Amino acid sequence: MKGTGALAQALLRSADRCYTVPGYPVSEVAARVGAGITVNEKVALEYALGDSLSGRRAAVVVKHVGLNACADPLVHATAQGLRAGVVIVAGDDVRAAGSDVVQDSRYYGEVARVPVLEPDTETLGPAVEAAFEASETFSRVAIIRVTPDLLDADVPDVPVPRRRREGSLADPGLTMAGRALTADRRTAAMFVWSRTSPLNRVTGGTPRIVTAYPPPAVAPDALASIPEISRPFLREHRLLTPPEPAGEPERFSSRGYSRTFCRNCPFHSALAILRERKLRAACDAGCAILAMNPPYSIGVATYGLGSSVAVAATGPGVALTGDYALLHSGLNALIDVYERKLPLLCIVFANNRMGMTGGHPVPDILRYTAWADPVICAADDTAALRRALVPPEGGPRTVVIEGTCPEGENHETVAYRDL
Repeated sequence: MKGTGALAQALLRSADRCYTVPGYPVSEVAARVGAGITVNEKVALEYALGDSLSGRRAAVVVKHVGLNACADPLVHATAQGLRAGVVIVAGDDVRAAGSDVVQDSRYYGEVARVPVLEPDTETLGPAVEAAFEASETFSRVAIIRVTPDLLDADVPDVPVPRRRREGSLADPGLTMAGRALTADRRTAAMFVWSRTSPLNRVTGGTPRIVTAYPPPAVAPDALASIPEISRPFLREHRLLTPPEPAGEPERFSSRGYSRTFCRNCPFHSALAILRERKLRAACDAGCAILAMNPPYSIGVATYGLGSSVAVAATGPGVALTGDYALLHSGLNALIDVYERKLPLLCIVFANNRMGMTGGHPVPDILRYTAWADPVICAADDTAALRRALVPPEGGPRTVVIEGTCPEGENHETVAYRDL
């Protein structure tokens, strides 16, 4: 069969769900796996990350320029971790036959510190399962790079059974700096994975490198002599060495404190209700991220600004976001969630300011969410909050909680307590 069919068959065996924004050269792959079409590629990856939190493997099928839209959650997931495997299939239109630019998706391996596989006709099927296994082993997204020549080639369908591993979210006891250092240690372990991968062939016959990032440890001249499609990625990275993280990952226990909301933050009542009802939430970057810390500790994960809506829709079911985060890039996801009628409680803290970036003003969120018929509550109306902060039955519900940030206050610190 053609590479398109072999890739689709491999995805159907290894993934539980697939998402896409169609485009050359992967539109047919997406159609064959029945991938759900999303409003943009970032939302597709966020849905996949939510599936991962729920224990489902998920694939995202996009063309090379679509990978650019995935960059924020892609990079964040490396430090925050995941549970079930998430794989992006990136179709590189290397001749600009159906695109306005050319691009080499392998470079995202270096940017996001994620495993990148570039299979050939002999390894296409096995590489899909290997990518999911790598995603779970290193608790980050994996990328498979494919090109039109591979998708059009004759490729044997080589069934590979699932070998499910368990990824993990970042240790909640680690600070953000501690999570970054831990992720670097896993990146170093990726080099061992690449060097021992049976998909590569460095001796005997024509050399073949499937684990493009990190590249396997072979003689630099050997990597430089391997024919490449598009840019000379392997030649440029032939001297790459693993990171050498120094010291121990920082923990809240060693630092002695964690950060939380301002003392007179208007949203304390809402947060207390969520904690009381044991509701877990996907948190957005911004002030909402503080809900992951004591004293509330209701956040499950965060995958970047504007990410909580789609992640929560396929994950924990509750999104905690700010008005700026929703305007920044969460509205796309909210539109998609309402179109799909997914069960989601989307909670928007509307303080009309960028709370984490200097307090700059934000447009009125109600002007841009009226179509969602949101429930509007004052932050100090506890009775209204109790009625509103309940997971909906069936489709989504958006709750906008309006409050005014206290002037001159800063985020407080909470002394570490060993619970």
